[in-house]
Amino acid sequence: MLILVTLITQAWAHDPGLSSATVRLFPDKLEANLTFALRDADELAGLDTDKDGVISEDEFTASEERLGKLVAEAFEVRFDNDLAMATEIRCEFDENNNNADVFLAFPGKKFSRLTLRSKIIASFFRNHRQYFMLLNPSGVLMAERLLSADADTVTIEVEAPPAKPGLDSATNAPVATGSADPVTKGESSFSQFLKLGIEHILRGYDHLLFLLALLIVSRDWLSSFKIITCFTIAHSITLAVATLNLVQLPSRFVEPLIAVSIIYVGVENVLRRGDPHGRWLLTFAFGLIHGFGFAAVLREMGVGSREGGVAMPLFAFNLGVEVGQIMIAAVALPLIWHLRKQDYFLRRAIPACSVLVAVAGGIWFVQRLW
Repeated sequence: MLILVTLITQAWAHDPGLSSATVRLFPDKLEANLTFALRDADELAGLDTDKDGVISEDEFTASEERLGKLVAEAFEVRFDNDLAMATEIRCEFDENNNNADVFLAFPGKKFSRLTLRSKIIASFFRNHRQYFMLLNPSGVLMAERLLSADADTVTIEVEAPPAKPGLDSATNAPVATGSADPVTKGESSFSQFLKLGIEHILRGYDHLLFLLALLIVSRDWLSSFKIITCFTIAHSITLAVATLNLVQLPSRFVEPLIAVSIIYVGVENVLRRGDPHGRWLLTFAFGLIHGFGFAAVLREMGVGSREGGVAMPLFAFNLGVEVGQIMIAAVALPLIWHLRKQDYFLRRAIPACSVLVAVAGGIWFVQRLW
């Protein structure tokens, strides 16, 4: 158990890499806005020059030309078979969301096939994913997809209306009708965000440890149901409001608070033996904080901060988190209830596990605070 805690404390709470690419298609140009978490931008361009673990605005300014050049070289735009080169490159430092934005502009032309390839995904961890959105000049979402190193290319076929070949009669913009590599809005994107939510909760060791510390002292299904339901409702609320940018809390505050919630539950399990009364209310309060942690995943991908669809990614991701929680509870609860029949588990195992939970939370708190 001590080895397990040591391994857990070395793990990050969130997925190793998420980014977004928002492409807007105009009659005379193509604009792309690529958003990266600062830690990924640092991995790519070495932003943290003093190696103190914090990327300042001055460090970003000193490295932004290198970052912009690397991103521009790795974002490939082809009109039919002609490779387009970026004529404008601009970088911005988003301190609130802990992100780096790279804006690219390409000259437009008539085409029958548009191919966009984000080769930069291969520069990150193997499971890095990029949320791709294609918008028309009015900001209406035309296509979307979750890209990976194995599927980093989007192809759009254009069907020319009779009135103005190659151009939409209302907006004078190309019309996406399909491709050999489909990127239409719908079931594919929904299932990808659903899977992302499941993977996130399964890899979110801090969230899992918090939930298991709550469930380990639950005596029956009703108590467990209240805890899971309150946690779900609470983090769903803050996940939505944070993703929609209605309320913003910097990750430097949220992550230490999540660690505090783990410490508190571990200590309470030791001091208040049995099934603590009012645990559902505590779960709801801390669930609000954990929701801001979940929202960081979608914010890193630019969901909610850019034009385009928000409802589908938000709903699918949240549903995936809930499915993951149910999967964990379905496995853990029968085992916990069985072990609770043993006297040694009640007297020794629960306090020992709770102490380890508090220790892991304490290590996380120190790491995230400093």
